[in-house]
Amino acid sequence: MGKFVCGAATAVWSLVLVSPVWAAGQGERVGENIGNLLGGWAKNLYVGIAAVVALVFLLNRKFGELAVFMLAAVLVGGFVMAPHEISGMVRDIWSTITS
Repeated sequence: MGKFVCGAATAVWSLVLVSPVWAAGQGERVGENIGNLLGGWAKNLYVGIAAVVALVFLLNRKFGELAVFMLAAVLVGGFVMAPHEISGMVRDIWSTITS
């Protein structure tokens, strides 16, 4: 019975992951589409967890630690969620310094 439940759960989970790929009509890029889907979920999860942690700092009236946390969250979020823009900014800063 346990194997049946595990198999059914696996089948349902694979349908959930692959159904947006079928709807888009781009079945040849399955890995890329699933990566984009999971990446979107991870970004939303990151923002949600950062908001909850910031709320805890705010409710405990630890404003200094809240400021440090928010700065770190924005920096890490920038590197994780917008790597191309960050790399372009670093290149621009470097070219300004070296020229």
